[in-house]
Amino acid sequence: MKKSLKMIIALVAVAVIAVAGVVLFSANKKSEEKLKIVATNFPAYDFSRAVAGENADIKMLVSPGAETHDFEPTPQDIIDIKNSDLFVYVGGESDEWISDIIKDIDLDETKVVKMMDVVSVVEEDVIEGMEAEEEEEEGEEVEYDEHVWTSPKNAVKIVNAILEKVSDKSDNYKKNAEEYIKKLNELDAEFREVVKNANRKTVIFGDRFPLRYFVDEYGLNYYAAFPGCAEQTEASSKTISFLIDKVKSEKVPVVFKIELSSGKIAETIAKEAGVKVVEFNVVHNVSAEDFKAGVTYVTLMKKNVSALKEALQ
Repeated sequence: MKKSLKMIIALVAVAVIAVAGVVLFSANKKSEEKLKIVATNFPAYDFSRAVAGENADIKMLVSPGAETHDFEPTPQDIIDIKNSDLFVYVGGESDEWISDIIKDIDLDETKVVKMMDVVSVVEEDVIEGMEAEEEEEEGEEVEYDEHVWTSPKNAVKIVNAILEKVSDKSDNYKKNAEEYIKKLNELDAEFREVVKNANRKTVIFGDRFPLRYFVDEYGLNYYAAFPGCAEQTEASSKTISFLIDKVKSEKVPVVFKIELSSGKIAETIAKEAGVKVVEFNVVHNVSAEDFKAGVTYVTLMKKNVSALKEALQ
């Protein structure tokens, strides 16, 4: 009897140790798991990557090279968002599909950063010479410009917002964020130096214009074919003639086109005005080649420093 009792006690002890081992293993395994982050577009992806580094698995929903305004999530995308530790998105008209998903997210489990909530937003503007979209019906909500990341100062605010959401996960995140913010501040200083020493303050885009936050930050004037989120790809002869006249009257040496654009309108304007076409990268999205090469917001915006200097010389 005593022998049986001892056997039972021994078996119970073994079972307890085994359970404890499983629990400890599970806890250790969980602590070693990478942070799961889902980001809608490239800026959201890059800022998240800058903070989390190699400590996270980050999924960018919009495929490299794709048009961000036409994106529609797959069922797997929605599952990944709900299962993520952090979800970073822009907000605005292009992200209307997210509103219903947010309602079903457990915000204790999945932290959320809406980039448009982190900065001061401005209304999307239609200026002289620009191809306007259909008139808004009375009572429609005001449409705010969603390209908030185009100002490096806004980028700093977004990086800090991401850091705040994950600050309890790793001591490395604060260091990563500080290093990236230093680069963003250096980038901002470079743009300010270019504008300070410029011969003019006007830029012309033969394209869409998703750069309100950028020009507002640096006190620049602009003319463009379309607003930032316009769907049009063909400009009227009136718009093209207006922009050609502006290039000539303002003596602007460069007509800009944005990344992943055909550049046809910019080329037409430049040819008639006798100037050159230069790409200005809005960092909306990147090509598959650039994505694979590991380009960042900073590396792309650094190229814009040179492009802006050429346009304002």
